[in-house]
Parts: sequence; structure tokens; C-alpha cells
Amino acid sequence: MTDIRLARQSWRRLEPVHAMIYFVPEAAERYAALGLKRRAGYFASRGAAFGPASPELVIATFYNFCPTLVRQALPAAWDVTTPEKVTEARLDAAGAALRRAGVHEIKELAETAALARRAAERAGEHLQGRPLFAAHAALAWPDDPLLELWHAQTLLREFRGDGHVAALLAEGVGGLDALVLHGATGTTPTAFLKASRGWPEEEWAAAEEALRERGLLDGGELTEEGRTFRQRIEDRTDELALPAYAALSDDELARLAELARIFGRSVVDAGLLTFSL
Repeated sequence: MTDIRLARQSWRRLEPVHAMIYFVPEAAERYAALGLKRRAGYFASRGAAFGPASPELVIATFYNFCPTLVRQALPAAWDVTTPEKVTEARLDAAGAALRRAGVHEIKELAETAALARRAAERAGEHLQGRPLFAAHAALAWPDDPLLELWHAQTLLREFRGDGHVAALLAEGVGGLDALVLHGATGTTPTAFLKASRGWPEEEWAAAEEALRERGLLDGGELTEEGRTFRQRIEDRTDELALPAYAALSDDELARLAELARIFGRSVVDAGLLTFSL
């Protein structure tokens, strides 16, 4: 069986290569040039793989954003630009940002891209129940190894993300509940989650109270039951992501995990994941 620990390491260590697209100025600049300002660029660019995505589709698949926030951006974004133009702008921004960080100069680029692509392509054999991944999997692969790596990790991220949504649904955890539980771990500032996801303070407070009644929170912190509960969801998410990494032998997966650390660290050290409230 595929080593679940190595699979998680590979994803987590390489994730900055994809995730930086939500923070770098290159993306905001290119979306603005298309007439998309602030959050409209985010919702349109990540949802563009669906075509002119409706707010309902984005609310369903992105899962944890306040519906009002989504509806402020969509479908209005499609009045000023097209999904094809936004997808192209996103890819161009990813390449520019990663080159600014010097990622294109890492000598193991081709090897890492090839391994990640094999995993992403294996994931494509498991489309059922993974709508956001499936939409991105239908996009053409870039020829540039740098963008090939970015696209591969994008696919692996969305594959895992769709599985995570399934795990949350199975445990009766809604999008806002998931945010509150995530904030309670202390790994991401709650202030950032509130600002970026747009939920009204009274709805956030109501979700906290409901989770306290379930025994998952004590004040603003996870209870022992809450930690166990959240870990169960994370473990199930890891299991659901395994089909992708089954494309690699144990040695190849270990190698990908090793290489992923180099690439993820280069992105972090270059400041591409810096966010502000």
C-alpha cells in the first residue's frame, strides 16, 4: 500500500508552489488588467475551469466562503472578461511569481515536475465525486516544466480538497464550522480566516456556540474531543488523497517528498506566501 505519511508530506511540502498564487502581486495585477478587482479575481480565477461559473457552483465547491461574498463577485466577473482569459492570466502570473523566486533555476525541476505529474494524472482516473479537481484536470498541460509543476500541484491540491469536503460533509461539518475548527488549532490566524472568508461576526459566533454544544470547543480552543474529531477528518482526507500517489513506487514517493521540501521552501523563503489582513 502507498505510504500515507509520505503522500501527505509530498502534498504539504509542495503545496506552497501552488498556494502562492492566492497571495502574489503578479496575480492581482493580471486580474485587474482584465477588470477584476480584489476577491473577484480569486473567485473567477479558481472557478474559471468550470467555464462561466455561477455563484452557486463556487459556493458548493469552494465550501467555506460566505455566500454573500461569492455573489458580490459572480456572475458579474463574466460581464467583463471570459474564463479563458482568466485562466491564461492565472497561469502567466504563476510563472512570473515562481521565476521571481528563482524556482525555475532549481536543478531538480524537471524530475520533480515529472513525478508530480504522474501522481496528478493518476488522480485523473478517479474523477467521480471530485468536481473542482475534474474541472482543472480538463485543462491542457503547460509545456514549460515550471508551469507543469505548478499545474500538477494545482491538480493534487484540488483532488485532496474535494476529498476533504467529502470528509467534512460525512462528519456534519459545514463550511463555517470547518473554518472555526481550523482557527481553533492556531495554525492559521482566526482574524485572517474571518477577513478572507467574509462571514458576519454574528454567524461566526453562532457557529462557535454550536461547536461548543457538540463538545468540540472550550471557549475558542479545541477540546480533547475536538482534537480527536478534527484529526479523524484529516486522516480520512489523507486516505482519500492516496489514489493519486499510488502512481509512484515507494522510492519514487520518498524522492518526491524529498524534492518537494526544496521547492516549497524556496517559495516560502522568497516571501511568496506573505498575506495581510
